[in-house]
Amino acid sequence: MRYKDFGKTGEKVSVLCLGTWALGGKQFGAVPEADAISAVHAMVDNGVNIVDTAPIYASGGSEEVLGKALEGGYRDKVFLVTKFGSEFVDPNDSDKGTIKDSSRKNMLKSIEKSLTRLKTDHIDGYLMHWDDRVGTPIEETIACMHELKDAGKVRFLGMSNLEQPLADRLLEGGVLDIVQYPYNMVNRTKEALLMRYAAAGCGTMGYASLGGGILTGQFREVPTFGPGDMRASFYKPMFTEPGFSQIQALLKVMDGVAADHHATVAQVALNWLLAHEHVSTLLTGVRDAKEADENCAAAEWELTAEEKALLDEAVAKVHIY
Repeated sequence: MRYKDFGKTGEKVSVLCLGTWALGGKQFGAVPEADAISAVHAMVDNGVNIVDTAPIYASGGSEEVLGKALEGGYRDKVFLVTKFGSEFVDPNDSDKGTIKDSSRKNMLKSIEKSLTRLKTDHIDGYLMHWDDRVGTPIEETIACMHELKDAGKVRFLGMSNLEQPLADRLLEGGVLDIVQYPYNMVNRTKEALLMRYAAAGCGTMGYASLGGGILTGQFREVPTFGPGDMRASFYKPMFTEPGFSQIQALLKVMDGVAADHHATVAQVALNWLLAHEHVSTLLTGVRDAKEADENCAAAEWELTAEEKALLDEAVAKVHIY
């Protein structure tokens, strides 16, 4: 495993981060709890020392299974990241939308629920998940972030998904240690922001590294997903036309690179991202120990300059965001 400085936090994190959205067994298909726990253990045993989750993932289910997986000494081995401010209107039906509430009242409630589900007394990285949509002044959110840090419940602070004006407010308010944005071969819309905040000394996290699974090469025909599956909504541009066909052309190029390295397509996708210095760590979702081992093996080799150029050319032909 390779490691990088996590901005100015003083921490070193693995270049691959365990993303746990799927592990709660909702929104990405069923995942048996035993498989989820073995996936967490495999990632950590392979050297991954940073884990990302959120209360909205499987409506708390991902935090719960992660809390169980981190028992028995694993908690002390990881930099644990979770979030606040985004929940489903109906925990059992993601299609009914979300509530984005970063008020002090909601934050204080959310942190206690996360600590309980994760079976821990502190969070290493606590992130504002989305911009507030209920009218909370950003000053209130920033003040509560400081309050939670002063109380020892969180160590470092930051955000996910905020546009530059609001993110800059957090930076000015002294609560932007960590930033997280979507980043993969076919969605580079936040690349400039990752570069901006990396230059400002923030630890940077890229999520959706494998595009909801399409950059693993698993989907070669347009799939049909069940109700509530995030690949039919959050990742819809990748799994519908014209984006799907554009990605298939990219996958053919990736197939060749993978074959040359006796590697997988997913490992090629991760290595392309790892070639960019403005990202400290990449979130990778896994469902079981086998997928964990496969993803972690990506850190054992690197693309050649020629392969990177070949992939860059193919990536430039994808226009879906």
